[in-house]
Amino acid sequence: MFETGFTVEWGDCDEAGIVFYPNYFYWLDCTFQRFLRSHGLNQRELRKRFGAVTPIIQAHSDFKAPIRYDDTLVIRAIVRQESERRFRVDYHLSSNGTPVANAHEIRAWALVAADGSIKGGPIDPEFLAICNASDKP
Repeated sequence: MFETGFTVEWGDCDEAGIVFYPNYFYWLDCTFQRFLRSHGLNQRELRKRFGAVTPIIQAHSDFKAPIRYDDTLVIRAIVRQESERRFRVDYHLSSNGTPVANAHEIRAWALVAADGSIKGGPIDPEFLAICNASDKP
């Protein structure tokens, strides 16, 4: 499991003073990128080391409670294999101990060819080992 936090800024909110929902999806992606960085990876390194990128092919969220300006949002993420070519990132979002949303992304493991084209391929076992190691306390 990986955990990170965000402080809600004024510009994250709508006229009702609550977070504008697309910002949640931005924070989910930021959480995944922070997860990668916590393991010495980023999108450039994935491409260099594994010859792959990780596009989102599905994103979903169930919102349970609003968050507002100056709230601290805590996001916990767990990454696990979904199929041979896809992995799932499950997110649990809370603020001040209150659950505010559950979400997930399905990401493809897309291999990058020399000409820049991409196609799905099997997830590299080393990447899966990195993800599995993150689930250990």
